[in-house]
Parts: sequence; C-alpha cells; structure tokens
Amino acid sequence: MSAPTGLLSKLDQSSLQSFADQIPYAKFIGVEVQMAGGELTCKLPFKDMLIGNPSLPALHGGVVSAFLETVAILQLICDIEADHLPKPINISIDYLRSAKPVNTYARAVITKQGRRVANVHAEAWQADKTRPIATLQGHFLLARRDAAGG
Repeated sequence: MSAPTGLLSKLDQSSLQSFADQIPYAKFIGVEVQMAGGELTCKLPFKDMLIGNPSLPALHGGVVSAFLETVAILQLICDIEADHLPKPINISIDYLRSAKPVNTYARAVITKQGRRVANVHAEAWQADKTRPIATLQGHFLLARRDAAGG
C-alpha cells in the first residue's frame, strides 16, 4: 500500500472527527471516524432513532444516504488540501439490501479528481464488507468560483 497523500498524512483521527462534527446532520446521527492502516472508515453506531421502518426493522434510507455522503466528503478532505468542505453536485444512491438495526460502516474511494470536481464511490456495509447494503456515486465541487473567473 502506498503512503497516504494529501491531508491524510497530516490529520489524525480526532482532527477528522472534528471535520465530521462540522456537518450538523452527521453529528446528529452520530457518525464516528476511524483510521486504521492509513485508511478512513466511518462508523454509524446503531440508535433506535435511526429506524425508518419499524415493522422490519430497518434503518431509514435517508440516514444511510447521508452517512454515505458524509464518508465521501471526509475522504475528499483526506485526499485534497481544501480550506472548506466539498459540496455535492449530484449523488446517486443504490440501496442493495435492507439495513438491519446494527452498526453500519462505510469507506469511499475517489475515482477521478480534477481541479474543480471529483467523482467519488462509497460503499456501506454491516456484518460483511463483501455484502454492501448501499453504494454512492457522487460528484463534488472542490473549488469555489473566484470573482474574476465567474
């Protein structure tokens, strides 16, 4: 595995957690940041308030999608040197199976990065990493428009 790039080599777990806590909804649902072997993994601890369908029971789809979006943003922060949080341009979520009422984990990979936009793929899983419950494909704005460039 190659050495970490960008801010990942400079940030520790508590610094990344403080970035996550700057996202109000991520803080509300309790997203936790974990660093292991130079890889960022996020954890969504199970809470009863996250249940969307009590008859199954299953986590709310909006919670799962917000969790994946947060993971994608945190991965971008790790890999680019930004002075602000990247902003989503568009996001597509594929729900692959019902999210059980247990802890959920996710990782993201930047698939393409330009000067202003990055493409990110993220996966969430529960007991088995090889059986994701949902995936995200998203485009994120990295750079702000400057006044001269319009």
